[in-house]
Amino acid sequence: MRAKTTAVVAGLMLAVAACGGGQSGETTPSAGGDTGSAPAAQPLAGTTIEIAAKWTGEEQANFEKVLRAFEAKTGAKVTYASTGEDTGAYLGPRIQGGNPPDVAVLPQPGLVQQYAEQNSLKPLSTEVQTQIDQNYTPYWKELGSAKGQVYGVLVKAAHKSLIWYRAPAFEDAGAQPATTWDELIGKTAQTLSDSGTAPFALCAASGWTLTDLFENVYLSSAGPENYDKLSKHEIPWTDPSVATALEKMAQIFGKKEFMLGGSSGALQTDFPTCATQVFGQKKAAMVIEADFVASSAVQSGAKVGEDAKIMPFPKAGDTAPVVLGGDVAVALKDSKGAMALLEYLASAEGGSVWAKTPGYLSPNRNVSPDNYPDELTKQLAQTIISAGESVRYDMSDLAPSAFGGTDGKGEWKALQDFLRDPKDIKGAQEQLESDAAKAWKK
Repeated sequence: MRAKTTAVVAGLMLAVAACGGGQSGETTPSAGGDTGSAPAAQPLAGTTIEIAAKWTGEEQANFEKVLRAFEAKTGAKVTYASTGEDTGAYLGPRIQGGNPPDVAVLPQPGLVQQYAEQNSLKPLSTEVQTQIDQNYTPYWKELGSAKGQVYGVLVKAAHKSLIWYRAPAFEDAGAQPATTWDELIGKTAQTLSDSGTAPFALCAASGWTLTDLFENVYLSSAGPENYDKLSKHEIPWTDPSVATALEKMAQIFGKKEFMLGGSSGALQTDFPTCATQVFGQKKAAMVIEADFVASSAVQSGAKVGEDAKIMPFPKAGDTAPVVLGGDVAVALKDSKGAMALLEYLASAEGGSVWAKTPGYLSPNRNVSPDNYPDELTKQLAQTIISAGESVRYDMSDLAPSAFGGTDGKGEWKALQDFLRDPKDIKGAQEQLESDAAKAWKK
């Protein structure tokens, strides 16, 4: 789950030259004050704001460009703290000790609900909510709300309804991209398998990749309304709609020749190794994962758009699935600085600064796709905007982390067990429901 929302977007490694270009955020912060700056342009001079997020390395550097642009605009000083992969483990002691950061970026909306229940979050100001209303569809506002209050804004997105494929493998086998699940299984995968190429490299050692697969199949086959109900545990995992989705997944899991290394090989392969197996080692033809596969494809020597291509996740029912992951910014202190920073992150201005860096997708509908550094990222950004109210957030990230976000437990483990024994659909459903009931009860 953490990895799937860390390196977001197809442009991650594609436009290195664009990293430093056109970045208003490179302006030196206000620590000495530029001559000629009117006091009104520095409304937060002398204010220090701390923001905590999980990003490190290139992602952190790109986000800090946004923070520098905010500093230049407001006169505030922003310090960044990395939470590491376990955001809850970092924030928990700080909240309990009465010393939380002003703002935190949470890797799953489930944490918004959790912290809101603990009264650890501050409702967003009218100014922040105005930006949300202007720039986001109502679904995203609901996603950041709890107990009738708006607490969070989705500031970064990952497009998860994709299948990446190695174009030369398709050409050699005479395979075509699929538009429906039946085509994917009965034609595309079978044609590749018959040619001697494993259709799929699965990263099942990283259990979150299996939840991503389930979510796309379920949203498409069960529809948005059931998706919403299951994500809130308003219907049980023993529901027939879940059985239908698992039956479709078993069409892959039940054919060892469809998975590189069979089930045992898949369960020993983590992310991003599966992407390397497709584009670097060239042992398989497809990898089912989000836009951030581009990073591994490029590192493997593939050219995105030429050797490495994408197909929208094929319809497994009446709905064309559009599933997003992403990160939600919240206030842990009710301070002027915290709200001003959140207002900036929710604005088209802040999103446009961020969009010029590789590795970013904005859910903000007023961030023009023209800001992005490569054509594929522009295309993905437009699909998010165009999806409007039909888009859905990653279901496992909406769940309590004990069920949807913990290695070796809950949904991750249940789907790994199902991969080992895809004939036992009833047993998988009962395991999922048992774990979900315990997590929601807590």
